[in-house]
Amino acid sequence: MAHPGRNASAANILNPSRTFFATTGTSMGRRLLQSERNAELLIDVLRSLVAEHKFELHDFVVMPDHVHWLLTVYDEMTIEKAMQLIKGRFSHRLSHEFGYLGEVWQRGFTEEQVMNPESLDAHREYIAQNPLKAGLAAAADEFPFCFRHLAKRKAEMKNSRS
Repeated sequence: MAHPGRNASAANILNPSRTFFATTGTSMGRRLLQSERNAELLIDVLRSLVAEHKFELHDFVVMPDHVHWLLTVYDEMTIEKAMQLIKGRFSHRLSHEFGYLGEVWQRGFTEEQVMNPESLDAHREYIAQNPLKAGLAAAADEFPFCFRHLAKRKAEMKNSRS
């Protein structure tokens, strides 16, 4: 009897940290995240979860009707739980802070485990290109609701204080 080949290295099988590229959309493709208010609320939710050490966020882009994340979960945290935290907290805050009563997210999400640095770089580039392909920005760091733009702004503020 032949044994199937394994794609994972032995080091990754027992590694408590796992990095994922994850995507989810809004309910029925509504452009719910198009408004600055809602996009910034989602970014605030991400910041709070990172500050609580729920996961490490490497990159993201908040598009009008979907979101892409590149994040690492540790130990007992699963990608399913991380997505539940993000989607649930955003929905709760949107409802309580702004009175939104409708369905926010599509059911489920897609994810792909990132297994090597080349895959990480490819997913980062995909995230960066998303607003450009949609015609929402001319350069990756110009789209206001993405990791690159916020990192650039933070660096500029730090340099202006120096």
